Amino acid sequence: MKLSDFKALTFDVYGTLLDWETGMVTGLKPLTGRVSRSLTRDDILEAHAFYESTTQRYTPSKKYYELLPVVYRRLAEEWNVEVTWEECEAYGRSARHWPAFDDTIEALTYLKKHFKLVVLTNTDNLTFSGANTRLGVHFDGVYTAEDVGSYKPFDRNFDYMIEMMARQGIQKHEILHTAESMFHDHAPANKYGLSNCWIYRRHDQEGFGATMNPGEMPKYDFQFNSMMDMAKAHQAELAS
Repeated sequence: MKLSDFKALTFDVYGTLLDWETGMVTGLKPLTGRVSRSLTRDDILEAHAFYESTTQRYTPSKKYYELLPVVYRRLAEEWNVEVTWEECEAYGRSARHWPAFDDTIEALTYLKKHFKLVVLTNTDNLTFSGANTRLGVHFDGVYTAEDVGSYKPFDRNFDYMIEMMARQGIQKHEILHTAESMFHDHAPANKYGLSNCWIYRRHDQEGFGATMNPGEMPKYDFQFNSMMDMAKAHQAELAS
């Protein structure tokens, strides 16, 4: 199997193309700065992962910018900090400004020359529109949790993506699903028989950070530590 065997790359965005962990930690500083006990970066991220995943499961139709304030409030309750709903809402708005990884734009610009690029994101349309301004390319398809009415790893998000891409003439075997999260993306990719590429952004860290532990580790067809590593691997294929 080679990268050049595929016609389309479908991307998770937050955690893969955007540095959502830095965005979260920065956006939560007004809260974490008032916590009486010491919190490590991973303490913050793992607690966020739990409340985000739980809220997505219980209220799958809630837009991401509406869901994040609930996560903020749950974190405040766990850490025994009083917050206003206005503070919670401010955190929800912050996601559209979370930064891209340093290699993302250059890698996407290269890959756009060789593949259709498609987004399958656990965000809403407004939040993604803000993020998209920092990604530097026009995507051939943008499928958000708001569009589908549920969040990955729910089946319907992948059903929707596969059906929409078929309308563009791209069949399942021509798709390489490219993502960081084992929980949100690679486990369902295995279930759906999608070829998959793990962008292992946390290769130099322990644990799963802002994503839930998937339990049994999913299988993957490719692994790179960055998007630029993926782009260079594709270049090497074409040169060989």
